[in-house]
Amino acid sequence: VQLVESGGGLVQAGGSLRLSCAASGFTFDDYAIGWFRQAPGREREGVSAISSEYADIYYADSVKGRFTISIDKAKSTASLQMNSLRPEDTAVYYCAAVYGIDGVERMAAGHSDYYPFWGQGTQVTVSS
Repeated sequence: VQLVESGGGLVQAGGSLRLSCAASGFTFDDYAIGWFRQAPGREREGVSAISSEYADIYYADSVKGRFTISIDKAKSTASLQMNSLRPEDTAVYYCAAVYGIDGVERMAAGHSDYYPFWGQGTQVTVSS
């Protein structure tokens, strides 16, 4: 399993970015995909997750209504559309995957360690 994030960068507050996660070595049908972030001096935070059959989606309260997670099976890519960005969204964003259907529930419960497969991360910086 390999995950490679892209799309990070510097943006002004109120702007948008779209993160992508290119996946290889597994089938999206069998896995849940999650986006996490970690800011300097802070714990890793689950941002959003989508179940293997899209039956379940989770958003952290801090991003609800601003971020949208999606999967393109044909391209083996997961995306995180981030709108109305705020300085507090500044962090390294990671894509992660876990086999099975529990990934969304586990993120909601704060169990980031439940995800065994991780990308290298992409930096998102939001200036005020």
